[in-house]
Amino acid sequence: MRKSSSGDASQAIERVLEFSADAQITRCKAPKASPAFHRLTGAIAAYGKMLGTLRALQQREEFFVVIAQSELSERVAEVS
Repeated sequence: MRKSSSGDASQAIERVLEFSADAQITRCKAPKASPAFHRLTGAIAAYGKMLGTLRALQQREEFFVVIAQSELSERVAEVS
């Protein structure tokens, strides 16, 4: 089983930010109250939710790295 890394989460966050920026630029060009404007508004909101989820995942991964390092330090101290 492959361990995920915060680098993977960071890359995903960057991609979502790019998609969101593209959608925002396109929405600015769309006529207000048009179907495209509303569709893009929904997409931008979804990108925001995804960013929140990915950031939480990234923080969780970072937390587990800190815990693993702490446990390793404790084991090394016990052996020494």
